[in-house]
Amino acid sequence: MNIVLFEESELEGVLPSGDERAAHVLKVLRRKVGDDFDVGLVDGPKGKAVVKEILDTGLVLEFSWGEAEPELLPIDLVVGLSRPQTMRKILNEATTLGVRSIRFVTTGRGEPSYAESKLWSSGEWRRHVLAGVAQAFTTRVPQVSWGMSLQQGVAEVAEVSCRLALDNYEGTMRLGKAVAAGGELALAIGSERGWTAKERDLLRGAGWSLVEMGDRVLRTETAVVAAVAVARELMVR
Repeated sequence: MNIVLFEESELEGVLPSGDERAAHVLKVLRRKVGDDFDVGLVDGPKGKAVVKEILDTGLVLEFSWGEAEPELLPIDLVVGLSRPQTMRKILNEATTLGVRSIRFVTTGRGEPSYAESKLWSSGEWRRHVLAGVAQAFTTRVPQVSWGMSLQQGVAEVAEVSCRLALDNYEGTMRLGKAVAAGGELALAIGSERGWTAKERDLLRGAGWSLVEMGDRVLRTETAVVAAVAVARELMVR
């Protein structure tokens, strides 16, 4: 972790010795009493924590905070539900890149049971998001939801002015030429086998443009990273 994250409810008391963050501070960062390290308050400011005491039960820390972190990039992802291992990668990497929301939607070519994965029911998904936040050395956490239909996911971002869906077969423009600099972006990426004809019609009917990134067929997680990276380069000026 490039920064150690805390929820507000964790700021009082002792960081338990069995917590992976305590192990990271002592064994990776090799901090001792009196040393400080970088910390962040989830969805709040970054700052420093000083190790005041090292007890058998854990670490006693003292926090000091700086300014609030900048807002996330105005990029809203709509992604077809895929295998849990694929979604773990997307949660981590898309968060690291700074998108503000990710909606995992059911699609015609996706397995419906993916929405019932323990990744979601156990709350594991948040761990991958926080790992992406820590990797990026920031504190902002994107909005994440899952299990809704493509139609609902599309409707939830209907107010975003630039709405683009990746499609290898019927994309009519390169993604890099379609992204509007300085505005908001909704970006849709299908499940592992892409969109159905009905889903393409739904997207076009809702005002989305079908775009492509070349003739190579990418894995869903690769397409997410590549597309967000392209959009980020064009939007952050």
